[in-house]
Amino acid sequence: MSLLDEQERTRASLMERRVADLLEGYRPLPGVYDEMMGADGKPRAHWKELLDWMAALGPETLGHSFQAADRHLRDSGVFYRVYDDKAGSERAWPMSHVPLVIDSTEWAELKTGVIQRARLAEALLKDVYGKAELVADGVLPAAVIAGSPEFLRPLVDVEPSGGRHLRVYAVDVGRGPRGRWWVLSDRTQAPSGAGYALENRLALSRALPQVYRSLNVERLASFFQAFRNELARLNSRAEARVCLLTPGPLNETYFEHAYLARYLGFLLVEGEDLTVRDGAVYVRTVSGLRRVDVLWRRLDADFADPLELRGASWLGVPGLVQSIREGSVVVANALGAGVVESRALMGFMPALSRHILGEDLMLPNVATWWCGQERERDVVLSEFDRLVIAPAFGAQVPGMPDRAVVLGSSLSPEQRADLVGRIEQRGIDFVGQEAVKLSTMPVWHDGKLEPRPFILRLFVVATGDDDWIVMPGGFCRVSDDRDARAVSLQTSARVADVWVLGDEPVVETSLLPKNENVRIRRTIGTLPSRAADNLFWLGRYLERCEATLRLVRALLARAVETVGDGDVVDGLLDMLVSSGALSESDGDEHDSHVRIATMVITDDSAHGAMPALTRSARFSAGVIRDRLAPDAFQVVTDLASQFAALRGKRLPASDAFDEVRRALRQIAAFSGLASENMNRLIGWRFLELGRRIERAIATARFMRRFSGTPLRQSALDLMLELGDSQITYRSRYVMTTSREPVLDLLVLDDNNPRSVAFQVVRINTDLATLPSAIVDGRPSAPVRLARRALADIQTIRAEEVTPEILDRLIEDLQDLSEAISVRFFTHRAVSRRGRSLAAEDLA
Repeated sequence: MSLLDEQERTRASLMERRVADLLEGYRPLPGVYDEMMGADGKPRAHWKELLDWMAALGPETLGHSFQAADRHLRDSGVFYRVYDDKAGSERAWPMSHVPLVIDSTEWAELKTGVIQRARLAEALLKDVYGKAELVADGVLPAAVIAGSPEFLRPLVDVEPSGGRHLRVYAVDVGRGPRGRWWVLSDRTQAPSGAGYALENRLALSRALPQVYRSLNVERLASFFQAFRNELARLNSRAEARVCLLTPGPLNETYFEHAYLARYLGFLLVEGEDLTVRDGAVYVRTVSGLRRVDVLWRRLDADFADPLELRGASWLGVPGLVQSIREGSVVVANALGAGVVESRALMGFMPALSRHILGEDLMLPNVATWWCGQERERDVVLSEFDRLVIAPAFGAQVPGMPDRAVVLGSSLSPEQRADLVGRIEQRGIDFVGQEAVKLSTMPVWHDGKLEPRPFILRLFVVATGDDDWIVMPGGFCRVSDDRDARAVSLQTSARVADVWVLGDEPVVETSLLPKNENVRIRRTIGTLPSRAADNLFWLGRYLERCEATLRLVRALLARAVETVGDGDVVDGLLDMLVSSGALSESDGDEHDSHVRIATMVITDDSAHGAMPALTRSARFSAGVIRDRLAPDAFQVVTDLASQFAALRGKRLPASDAFDEVRRALRQIAAFSGLASENMNRLIGWRFLELGRRIERAIATARFMRRFSGTPLRQSALDLMLELGDSQITYRSRYVMTTSREPVLDLLVLDDNNPRSVAFQVVRINTDLATLPSAIVDGRPSAPVRLARRALADIQTIRAEEVTPEILDRLIEDLQDLSEAISVRFFTHRAVSRRGRSLAAEDLA
């Protein structure tokens, strides 16, 4: 044997020992199929190369790589929302760092089975909302369809524009003890997870780039490219838009909606962004109405139109169903597609496949018996203890929690008798299903591999007239419970990337255009009115926070002085009360001023106190997080978190000072990020308008309250402090403060970035760049109001500034804010005081 062969044997032996160390303690449960380890206790062949890489890297390097993946997800702002949490809080994305590995042969079988099931679901929907021959011929009981809340009667006999009910289909699969894949549920309503699968891939491929490339992992970009091209093909007008319709930022998967819209180049919209005119769908933008030809909906169908579906819905678009009837919009997936998701239907899928397709299912269902049939109900009752009992249609059933499933053997005698009685009385509401023991895959936990159960969601999109493309990967949810039978992120679960291994090097694909084909653009597309509205109010809320914090800081500073000006302190308290930061009773309490000041930053009940203001800013930022840089969004989130943590606390003056200073630095950081990093496009203009209007109003109010005559030195010093202009004043006037110079600096000096005049000049500049600033040669209402405010400021002198002039200026700025809202956000012809605006102002 040669020296080279001996060295190779030594390396192989060393690698075997390292892999053995890596797998030490990895013990799948008896009778459970494990993805990585065979029944003989040895790794399966298609996992070997990944395990070799992991063993070669070692636990410490692997740990650092996995931390890099977590850091990428955190920096990208990936999150999900937990509904059971009282606050509906956002949670960090719980990534399981070891991917699920599927070899090419097994993937080919899965791919074929998923496409077959998608074809079956499409054919089923075509019949259900068309000729209804399956029910007429006795293949399906009518109650299986009509009993589902997802069956939408207004859509019967409505041919979907584009010819398909399904554009995106997903299926949840799990592997049984013998290694066979079973379908656990169909997802046809608005399947989620594809965007998260893409983020998982980006995070893990960047953390383990060499491993990822060496294993020839199939890329995901071609799947998304095919879907984008198909929706673009359905977009019949060059000026029309493809929109992703989201329920809004409080939805569990809102991050995915925003991420996919940005990745695919679609416009993210909510129901209030859309309107139906003459049977066509339009998106409200700051430039007027723009036609929408294609809607990729991510909200449940019955919420989509309050006129014909769920009347209480605030999420939908009135008139959308009629526009679908008229064929003026493609909705993906079609309204009513969710009827395929019912558990009751699963028991009929094998027969439906043979009847419709003439084929047996390649991916069989988990065995399901619908209790609406006598024979099936008898089976369920006779085998009750070994079956899972679940709602037939996904809706809440009396006696069972919403969407809950229960194992018959886990019930107490009383619970068992009650549920059996309900099934006997109204079996149509229940199904019995075979109890599934999910297969396991490895997770990295405390520096070692451990087996955990998982569910795999696979995605397929329709392309062309009869083609389907399957994502070469999927969305894998991994339970933290070693014996789980269901996996949900709403409980305790993680998510893993899915690596489909190719037989040869994979061609790299990307949705990004090639270098030589990049078309130069200096805009970022249409700005919906809702997005502009939230940018505007984000600016206002942050400036309102700053003004409130400056008042609190001034009050704290004077409260701890041994000798203070009582009139100034009373004025500060009055301003806090008038701004809503304190209630009247708070301001009148015979408590220390320190205590009153700290209430402004800890009291959650006052609408103008810091917890409420920062929460409002955080909400506005959340709605438009796809338009904010991650750092800017994180600043707003940190600001809200700071005051959420302070709610109800009693703080000494020193701690309160520290919290105020910290918050002011956060706001300054956001201002710097917005100033230096945001393009000077329409969205930035609305953010600036909100900031400038709020700052001008706050400064004018400071002056109005403290500039009355006769003035004490302390009041003049306070005005400079609140206006952050002490240094500027001292550099100009080497003397004690005087009324006219202070008023000139803070009201009339358009070179001082804290003055009212500076804000009004900037407001006029920003308004001039907005769409339709001039209509038929006449200035719009916001432009007229801004010009009048500027003229007033430019034509008075410091000694002429009176409380009445400041009151009028504040009123003009408030009217300006309302005029901007009416013109660009609400499309309503009523101002704050009920006065009608001219017709041309709404053009």
